[in-house]
Amino acid sequence: MINVKISLSKKLERQLEHLEKTTGKSKDFFCREALTQYLEDVEDLYMALKVKNQKLYTTQEVLGSLKSRKSV
Repeated sequence: MINVKISLSKKLERQLEHLEKTTGKSKDFFCREALTQYLEDVEDLYMALKVKNQKLYTTQEVLGSLKSRKSV
């Protein structure tokens, strides 16, 4: 297992602390669970797009495309 250091907003920190107090589970537990779920979802999305032979665009790519279309 590796250690990862992340910076969280105050809101996320408060949410994690609240969950830790109310459930008795550690903040590390919730971070691992959230990251595991997120990575599984992203893998599923990439697999679905690959099957359909489509590209996944970043937010910046979409905004850039919209901006260039707007100026036309």
